[in-house]
Amino acid sequence: MVSIHTGKFFTRLNLIRFLSLLLLGTVYLSYVLIGGVVFWKLEGEQVESQITILKEKRNTLFQVYPCLSQQGLEELAELIQAATKNGLSLKGNHTTGGFFKYTSSAVFAATVVTTIGYGNMSPSTTPGQIFCVIFAIFGIPLNMVVLNRVGKYMLAIERKFCNFIATKTNCQKFMRVSIHFLFFLISSVLYFMVPMLLFKQYEGWTYAQAIYYCFITLSTIGFGDYVADYNPDKEYPDWYGCIMGVWIFFGLAWLALVINHSIDLLEGFNTYIKSERIAGNRNPLSEGEKEKELPETQEKPEKETGH
Repeated sequence: MVSIHTGKFFTRLNLIRFLSLLLLGTVYLSYVLIGGVVFWKLEGEQVESQITILKEKRNTLFQVYPCLSQQGLEELAELIQAATKNGLSLKGNHTTGGFFKYTSSAVFAATVVTTIGYGNMSPSTTPGQIFCVIFAIFGIPLNMVVLNRVGKYMLAIERKFCNFIATKTNCQKFMRVSIHFLFFLISSVLYFMVPMLLFKQYEGWTYAQAIYYCFITLSTIGFGDYVADYNPDKEYPDWYGCIMGVWIFFGLAWLALVINHSIDLLEGFNTYIKSERIAGNRNPLSEGEKEKELPETQEKPEKETGH
């Protein structure tokens, strides 16, 4: 009897896990598809209108410069693309010396090991491409280990400070929540607001574009549509690239910590739901029904002893 009940219990448990996984997969797929629909509605019409405008500008260009043929236009486009990739400004004789200077190379190495991968810079030589592969194979795991250690160290400092302050007050839970929230606000200002002001000044971006770039970078999405320290028409100070490298490193550790906390909360909520379902399957009777059955089980022995 025990083995039969145990088998039924594990069968129900596996069914609950399968249904939970199926529900999670359905939510994930629905989330991605809904996101695709939203991006399609927000950006699709804009792209179509831009294509129409570009076609009109191309026809106008052919009319203004009748000596320019389609082949010449393609060669000019290739020249502009190559100049942009190598950091050459086509406005007058101004040049920044090209990309893959030491500072920009260090930032590029950081984007490789952090898997940001903007796409604005990439090795073009065969030895450079081979070294990039080897560098990434060993650098990505090393980066994950270091970021994990740094994130845990930051969390440990925060918890010690929370415990120290909480022990000095009567409302310990309230103080812990308040201090965690305060640390989150300070970190948000440090990793988003301060870089936003810096990028607005040196890159000429709007506040929305700067915040967008900060999140896309620190989340390692790295579209490459906005890249700091990249415009060949601008002169950047030497410390600019170093500040960016430090910001990327500690910002990645902080945002990874926030994301891991969010994952822990979701998994904890999912575990709680599973435990409630398992407890419901183990004890199908409600509390009221248990109270009703309890006197009956106690009265039976008394009647038997009377006989």
